[in-house]
Amino acid sequence: MNLSSAYPILSPCVGICHLGSDGYCEGCLRSGEEIARWIAMGDTERRRIVEEVLPQREAQRT
Repeated sequence: MNLSSAYPILSPCVGICHLGSDGYCEGCLRSGEEIARWIAMGDTERRRIVEEVLPQREAQRT
């Protein structure tokens, strides 16, 4: 059994909820659309966002 798929992907929210001028949350780097859809997303899409999309956005900010 793959443990990474045994648990749901939790929200990356850190409680700093403000969309910046780039359209991404200042705290978690998700877009407003991603935040709104998070609850309806499957684990595959959530995992892609957490493991691929958000690290790319973080790298672009530095």
